Amino acid sequence: MEINVDENLHFQVLNRRIRESSEKEITVNGIIGQRYVGAGLSGKTLKLNGIPGNALGAYLNGCDVYVFGNAQDATGDTMNSGKIVIYGNAGDATGYAMRGGKIYVKGNTGYRCGIHMKAYEDLKPIIVIGGRAGSFLGEYQAGGIIVVLGQNEDGLPVVHNFCGTGMHGGIMYLRCDKLPHRIPKQITYCCKLGKDIPELKAIIEDYCSYFKEYDSDKLLSGNFFILTPDKENPYKQMYTDN
Repeated sequence: MEINVDENLHFQVLNRRIRESSEKEITVNGIIGQRYVGAGLSGKTLKLNGIPGNALGAYLNGCDVYVFGNAQDATGDTMNSGKIVIYGNAGDATGYAMRGGKIYVKGNTGYRCGIHMKAYEDLKPIIVIGGRAGSFLGEYQAGGIIVVLGQNEDGLPVVHNFCGTGMHGGIMYLRCDKLPHRIPKQITYCCKLGKDIPELKAIIEDYCSYFKEYDSDKLLSGNFFILTPDKENPYKQMYTDN
């Protein structure tokens, strides 16, 4: 099924058409800023040509979403399961309070990616950013996995300021040769080759299956800083365990 939209189509109308369709695969052409696309959706595959608005895939519950363009803020807000693949850049708060599923971004993401990200039992959300991330990556992260691959040639750092502020669970993998500056003192870190991290190898191979121009072996040959909360982290006493 194909839906052709223009800037005058209200997001509620578009989302109603998607929800009420009996088709399992829906292509939306010309999307331009409509919000909440795929919110709470299950059992469908969405292919979006254009730029969806805020809260794409909020509360996503088993749907696969492919964006052939950029995405705006709060992609995957509180999503439970499913997959969002963005063939461009994503805005701020990507994966906000994400509880499960995967978000793969080919390019960059803005501030506060993975904020309040969490995990529960066998649900372990994953965010992979192909380029770089803005400030406050993984702010208050409580679980899950964040990977930043740093595929940029502009000389800017893979992550901007205050990465991991308030982090009390989960793990980050940052592909770079130098630890980003202003890492909070409550974060512990070490550095390994990607190929020596089994969990990371499977994630990057899956990521590269969508973005064919990336070579998983080349990415895994680089150094990754592994960030986790310190066991004596004073933030941890404020929260329950995962």
